Amino acid sequence: MGLLGLIALVIGLLQVIGRYIDPARAISYAEEVIVYLIIWAIMIVSSQLVRRDGHVRPDLVLRLLPPRYLRLVEIFNCLVAVVFCAALVWYGWQIVDTSLLIDETSSTDLQFPMWIYYLALPVGSALMLVRYLIRLVRFTFYFDPETMTVGHLFQEEMPSGLAAPHPDR
Repeated sequence: MGLLGLIALVIGLLQVIGRYIDPARAISYAEEVIVYLIIWAIMIVSSQLVRRDGHVRPDLVLRLLPPRYLRLVEIFNCLVAVVFCAALVWYGWQIVDTSLLIDETSSTDLQFPMWIYYLALPVGSALMLVRYLIRLVRFTFYFDPETMTVGHLFQEEMPSGLAAPHPDR
């Protein structure tokens, strides 16, 4: 994600510099490429948000729930998210397939194949789907009310310097 953002930044910088130094040679499709890169980065990082509890949700309400009800709400949330992400994968692929079928390209000088841009939706949704399935399994079969609270990072996902010592050590 960082690499995609860095490439978008460099292209934007080149575009701005090009406009002031030699407007005739400025990259005419820079904004388009920046949008493609940022969309891909956002769709990829969305699965990391699932992993880290970073998606928007009512944390205040969840923090007030007893662990038993928190678990039920999280399982329900995961089930709804799995269905939603699966639908995004399905319909996203339909969009990609249609774009391939009609050989759709962008309207700029770049003539970028739009199926590559549209592919960000099913790919990002599939990544989120996998993360929600992992989360569903954890909350369904491996729920630990001491460590699986709202906003808590799972032990193996914490940076090494921040991980709490294991109780057996």
